[in-house]
Amino acid sequence: MNNFEKHINGDVPVLVDFYADWCGPCKMMAPTIVEVKQKAGNRATVLKMDVDKNPSYSARYNIQSIPTLIIFQNGKIMWRQMGVVPASVILKQLEALYNK
Repeated sequence: MNNFEKHINGDVPVLVDFYADWCGPCKMMAPTIVEVKQKAGNRATVLKMDVDKNPSYSARYNIQSIPTLIIFQNGKIMWRQMGVVPASVILKQLEALYNK
């Protein structure tokens, strides 16, 4: 099992940002992802997954549009959203999982 698998199968919520370097909306999301990481602290893990470098994960999670954000916990998809999303929306989803 690789590190990605270990993270998404753990108890701690994991936000994965599926993105590409050439994607304009993905670039717009970058500061938001940093903000979420800072505010979530150690209560959540934040990962970025380049869809061009990781096509098997893109296929596995049916990523058809980027950016796509997925929150995993205990190996399950708990939330999924495509497009640009405000930090407050992401943090609300993470907070709902902290005490589960």
